[in-house]
Amino acid sequence: MIKNIIFDFDGVIIDSMPIKEIGFRKIFENFSKEHVDVLIKFHKDNGGMSRFEKIRYFYEKILNKYISDELVWRYSVSFGKIMKESLCDKKYLIHQTVDFIKENHKKFNFHIASGTEEKELIFLCEKLDISRYFKNIAGSPKKKNDIVNEILINYKYKREESVLIGDSLNDYEAANQNGILFYGFNNNTLRSVSQKYLESFSNLKL
Repeated sequence: MIKNIIFDFDGVIIDSMPIKEIGFRKIFENFSKEHVDVLIKFHKDNGGMSRFEKIRYFYEKILNKYISDELVWRYSVSFGKIMKESLCDKKYLIHQTVDFIKENHKKFNFHIASGTEEKELIFLCEKLDISRYFKNIAGSPKKKNDIVNEILINYKYKREESVLIGDSLNDYEAANQNGILFYGFNNNTLRSVSQKYLESFSNLKL
């Protein structure tokens, strides 16, 4: 029996992918479009990965340049400002997910484990008025598999009673590495690795 549900944020609770693409294009507007296009493809293929990793990937793998931790952080702050200005609008919420959360938060233990920077994530959840439904809200720069592990340990959850719902291979890997179930959502390529693939939250039975 499932008692504990860990949600990814982007692509599961909120449709942030188009806004994040705009954010990456803005912070890297002084670089060639060809290089940024490669990053955008990487961004779309790795939905659960943090911006810190994507910024570093852009420099080290696409540009073949060194980037300091300080510069990664500066880019991240600029990116975060764009996200805060845009994603506080409730129109970006995935309403079937939010409806499920509102209707079931007293039946299950809900958590968020996200690649979004943690302070920004908490800010957005407060502004979107969904914080109250979750036992905790955790994000980057910690890696998702570490966040999931901490949730399981800190809350003394049984792994067989826990599931991660996500829309990326990074989410699947975080669930798999921690020995919990994985339910894919909003990404057809996850059907083959999901214990259950969610077509919709409206008829989800756990």
